[in-house]
Amino acid sequence: MREWVIYVGIMAIILVVAFRDRGLVGALAGLLVSGPLYLAFGFVLAKFGYQRKSLKELRTPRAEPRKKSSGDSDTDDGPAPRKRPPVTSRTSTGINRPKAKRRR
Repeated sequence: MREWVIYVGIMAIILVVAFRDRGLVGALAGLLVSGPLYLAFGFVLAKFGYQRKSLKELRTPRAEPRKKSSGDSDTDDGPAPRKRPPVTSRTSTGINRPKAKRRR
């Protein structure tokens, strides 16, 4: 409804400037009739399941900072970080590599 009030205000100013010489009564009456039409159209769309998003919802989603709980990691909302796999010959960091053979 707020959008319609803003629309009527802006259009009334434009119509007063544009139609100074002609009759304003018909144009302003048309603006006032558009209010119930606006509401009826919104009602029909809502019956079909349409839901408008607010400007806040239209903004791009931003990552929210994680909330730290007091000592309990089980109550975290996010997924737990993956644990490191056990060390094998394929996941070795290079410390346990066999020494290179000496060339003769």
